[in-house]
Amino acid sequence: MTVTDPESPASRADQTTTGPGRSDWVPEAEEETDGEEMPLSLRLSIADTLTLGNATCGFMAVYFTTTGILIPHLTGSDESGMARHSAATAVILMLLAAVFDLCDGLVARKLRSSPMGAELDNLSDLISFGLAPAYFVLVYGMVADDAHQKVSAMAAIVVLLAVVLRLARFSCVTMKDGMFQGMPSPFGALTVVSIVLLELPFVPTTMAIIGVAWLMVSRVEYPKPRGVLAVAMLSWIVGAMGLLAAWAFDAPGGQLLLQTGCALQIALAATIPLFATTRRANTFRHNRREARAGQLP
Repeated sequence: MTVTDPESPASRADQTTTGPGRSDWVPEAEEETDGEEMPLSLRLSIADTLTLGNATCGFMAVYFTTTGILIPHLTGSDESGMARHSAATAVILMLLAAVFDLCDGLVARKLRSSPMGAELDNLSDLISFGLAPAYFVLVYGMVADDAHQKVSAMAAIVVLLAVVLRLARFSCVTMKDGMFQGMPSPFGALTVVSIVLLELPFVPTTMAIIGVAWLMVSRVEYPKPRGVLAVAMLSWIVGAMGLLAAWAFDAPGGQLLLQTGCALQIALAATIPLFATTRRANTFRHNRREARAGQLP
């Protein structure tokens, strides 16, 4: 004889068809079904919405780079103003993506963030700060007079892979609070497009782009944008948008202002690793001195 557990699924299935207890538990099950909430992993928080705005800006940057720069070049159009407007729009969208990326982290710390927030952030960063700047470099190699298309394509691949590796490492490596390992991908993307907009000769431009890609996968420590640093970064982004707008609409001195802003971005990207390396060297020397002092009788 088989004994059936009254709480088992088989026992409950029997009750639905033949047992007198059907009316006792079916309404309860229906209430549970009607009141069932969406799984937590499927809910979008405010921070997630900002992250999706980041991804949208990255995609639209690719769109404007294609329709405003690449297609006119391939069709033989001489509308340089349109190309300038589209280049400025693409870079402004990358800057706006950086604003979304900055704000979603701040909002996530203040409010609730969903379980898939970190994954959404990495995927959005890959679009806005990996694909968009790499594609910008690729198109630059196709439209610039002194550029070599195959070499620029390799440089674009290096940028994209550097961002992929940096984001993967960020998900796996635990750093001390307040620090990033390697140049953050938004900062790296803005530095790459600044190098292109500076309109240097092709060889120095390519070498500088590869140098930025190396910094993104390096072990150089960068501070996280929090507090005063976050405000300073946001102010810098807004100022950069203004410079790009002045350049796009051919304002008096717009070209000079843009080149000055790009040069400052590149100088900042080169200066931070020097400060970080100097600080690590000083810390190492200080620790060695303390170790030697501790060994003395």
